[in-house]
Amino acid sequence: MVKLPLAITCGDPAGIGIEVFLAAHKEIGREIPMVLFADQKHLPNNLDYTLWTPDIPTNFDTGVALYQINFDNIAVPGQADPQNTAGVIRAIEQACHLTQKGQMAGLCTAPIHKANLQDGTNFEFGGHTEFLAHLCGANKVVMMLTCPTLSVVPLTIHIPISEVPQAITRKLFRTTVQIIHDGLQNDFGIKNPRICVAGLNPHASEAGKIGDEDIDRIAPWVTELQAQGLSITGPHSADTMFHTTARAKYDVALCMYHDQALIPIKTLDFFGGVNVTLGLPIVRTSPDHGTAFDIAGQGIADATSMIQAIRTADLMIEARKNAN
Repeated sequence: MVKLPLAITCGDPAGIGIEVFLAAHKEIGREIPMVLFADQKHLPNNLDYTLWTPDIPTNFDTGVALYQINFDNIAVPGQADPQNTAGVIRAIEQACHLTQKGQMAGLCTAPIHKANLQDGTNFEFGGHTEFLAHLCGANKVVMMLTCPTLSVVPLTIHIPISEVPQAITRKLFRTTVQIIHDGLQNDFGIKNPRICVAGLNPHASEAGKIGDEDIDRIAPWVTELQAQGLSITGPHSADTMFHTTARAKYDVALCMYHDQALIPIKTLDFFGGVNVTLGLPIVRTSPDHGTAFDIAGQGIADATSMIQAIRTADLMIEARKNAN
């Protein structure tokens, strides 16, 4: 059986997305068939590529397979162009559509620039994750950051730290845990996922001496889910959760806010982390970095995260096949 290709969207063409994809393609080669959703005028002049359409068989051994997306302007590295944002959106929409139709195996997205999208298209979504949830009709999705030594989920993401305690609700907590549990089973082949919950307050409230959220709210929610058969523990003091011995005892750490989750994984593997969206009907990954306008076009961008994002998507696709 012919292996379906993985869709790769170009992201903002003024950033490093295409650059790191081409480096990843060079390393991975024919191992994982891929189709780049981009505009040919944004590719290097000497690049060997073939235009790809769903109805024509493609030899993925002969360079890059390109699904042509028309952008308004030639991209200038490092310079955001609002007139090109409609093309960025079209690339995501078309790649997602073909993946949902079963013509792509999954989706890996290069970074977008949200401020530029808002300037050019009045983009109303918080980012890639929310936009893809909308395109797929998913009510709730979860962002997981993963690398070979750690996987983390931030329960709350881009909100002020002062709003975190109010944002942590029983419904959000339970829904997030269930999506994590199902996602690790279906997308990573872990039969009984072990979820380690970080406390909100220092020392997980230290028996009520440092706040009461962990004792009055998070601990009872964990107990409820344990009674339902989930392998979940906590809340634990976050400052003791991420050393080597502690990490061996769980598959994913559920953290209460953005930095509590992202600081440890970026410390352990700054260049190799991957953003995974759990809860979508399709597989979706992304490199865990932004457009990097400051170094775009200089040939110095590190492609490790894109390489890992492509390989992680491929592993997830195989895990879903086995789960089904």
